[in-house]
Amino acid sequence: MSTTSNPFPVNELTLDQGGSAPKNGDLSGAMAALPDPAVIARLANEFFAALPGQPGSSGVGLPSGAPGSPVEVSSIATAPPNPSAPPSAPIAAPYFTERENAVSPASEASYPSLVGLFSFPALTETDLGAIPASLTDATPRRPDAFASAAPPAIPGSTAYFLDADSASGKTASPLATSASLPSLDQAFSFPGVPGAQSVPGTGVPTVPSSPPSTPPTGPELRESGPATPGTSGYARDGGVTATAAESGPERFEFNPQLVPQIGLAKRQFDPHVIKRDFPILQERINGHPLIWLDNAATTQKPNAVIDRISSFYRHENSNVHRAAHTLAARSTDAYEGARDKVRRFLNASSAREIVFVRGATEGINLVAKSWGQRNVQKGDEIVITWLEHHANIVPWQQLAAEKGARLRVAPVDDSGQVILDEYEKLLGPRARIVAFSQVSNALGTITPAKAMIEMAHRHGARVLVDAAQSVAHLATDVQSLDCDFLVFSGHKIFAPTGVGVVFGKSELLENTPPWQGGGNMILDVTFEKTVYNTAPARFEAGTGTIADAVGLGAALDYLDEIGLENIARYEHELLEYGTARLLTVPGLRLIGTAREKAGVLSFVLDGVPNDEVGKALNQEGIAVRTGHHCAQPILRRFGVESTVRPSLALYNTREDIDVLVAAVLRIQAGQGRTAR
Repeated sequence: MSTTSNPFPVNELTLDQGGSAPKNGDLSGAMAALPDPAVIARLANEFFAALPGQPGSSGVGLPSGAPGSPVEVSSIATAPPNPSAPPSAPIAAPYFTERENAVSPASEASYPSLVGLFSFPALTETDLGAIPASLTDATPRRPDAFASAAPPAIPGSTAYFLDADSASGKTASPLATSASLPSLDQAFSFPGVPGAQSVPGTGVPTVPSSPPSTPPTGPELRESGPATPGTSGYARDGGVTATAAESGPERFEFNPQLVPQIGLAKRQFDPHVIKRDFPILQERINGHPLIWLDNAATTQKPNAVIDRISSFYRHENSNVHRAAHTLAARSTDAYEGARDKVRRFLNASSAREIVFVRGATEGINLVAKSWGQRNVQKGDEIVITWLEHHANIVPWQQLAAEKGARLRVAPVDDSGQVILDEYEKLLGPRARIVAFSQVSNALGTITPAKAMIEMAHRHGARVLVDAAQSVAHLATDVQSLDCDFLVFSGHKIFAPTGVGVVFGKSELLENTPPWQGGGNMILDVTFEKTVYNTAPARFEAGTGTIADAVGLGAALDYLDEIGLENIARYEHELLEYGTARLLTVPGLRLIGTAREKAGVLSFVLDGVPNDEVGKALNQEGIAVRTGHHCAQPILRRFGVESTVRPSLALYNTREDIDVLVAAVLRIQAGQGRTAR
């Protein structure tokens, strides 16, 4: 067994492939059917890659050894973390449950009551409130895990459980006790240092090498037998025993460098570091560093996307699907690979539900002029909201006028939120389709999309979600939303212009006629008849924007490295900070104050025309949008024709906000441009 340079003794993971653990029914069959050692090794490597402090992980925690050195673990999920910067939330990762030296990856199907224990430095109540929603909701990434605090396993630590019962919606109080979670059987090891003291140089509390006779709370702690000299293994015993394999335990070394993707952030989130990924943000405008606050119009592109597009044109450029040569194969693989990345990003059930288009506007037109032409008839009703971008108004107006249908509009309240009671009143028996934005581009309002979709479906209507303003800021799961269609544009999610996506449920796409004709959208053409291809090809006539689709795939990879949950949390904090700071400006009025908002800060300034504000900000290198933002109806609902619209992205910082506010204060005071 190799060791690391950690100040902790070497830890080992011991695996027994032959034990049985009768509990809540006989689990011996499941224990006997454990995966082979290679699978166990892979899952363990996934776990350790997610631990803070490991190469490629996010956060802090385990002291790391020499690059590439294997981490060896014992019957604990983690060693004591580095307390110099305690994590704000528990780690979500594959987890293991100890049964008398029998360790297995728990799953809801085979181990419904098994949980893993993770200990961290004691967290504050504020920290507990920061546990991300991805650990408390049934999400596709972690459908079987939620985090809850429990009695600490050792002094100075807080224990967290990832419990397989969360899919049922069960939650637990931060003060949950072992009595309220009676099926928990944890195993863990700590450095075998006598007395309650700290490992030198770390400040990490340790426990005596012999187990206490009475734990602070919960079932009796018993020594389970350390795997390595210098450690003490303990298990919280809930009455479960396991029989060791006749051949004895088998040991493995796990290298956290050699791990597959597990859906967690691969890098620490730091907006100042992220900003350096975007070369255009190094530009100077009028002698000032560029501050890009026009993200709702378009986002800037990271090096990863720019380099990927350049590589495509250097090494892969060809049309797709239409030749037998090498470059055609490379191009097709890259193009279809991007389609599958979009599928995973949206959690669509099949890549056949992903159609590449030029943008969200073209996507809405595709649905209106293909599905709508076939399914909307005279006297039918189309429901939208006051929040919509012109692109989600005009195609439906055109369809209604052509078909003799009626366009109905759901109102919003004075904060800019959809009034759900009034919205549902519009969902009569003639409602055929509902189309609404998940995030308003003019106000930043986050609509209650899931509730609105459920209401529409109860009345038999189909639903299109305009996600152009939401996909870069909020995790999007089309299966959880249960929307029928969803559209977004690549250029608003750090990808190139000229590419977008339509998601459509497969049964709808297959029964929808094509919108445009020609190219690869056909199976067979004669002068008498054309047989159309299946979806998505039937909606991708002609040569698509191949390189830009590949660039979109690279942008999604980039976001996956950072983690949308991290982005959403950070942008929400930045939005709150920016809101508070702007409200210190005399005469400034925010337009759109919904409780649930994404990073849009539309405002007007008394006595100063909006375009003058925009020009003055540009003199200081600050890029914002002024105008009606292609959303005139909602702005008129608030009595204005235009606004100044700073909008946020992951690379913006509090310093950007401070510079913006200082400049607006000078404009308001009539000082105009002042060097900063």
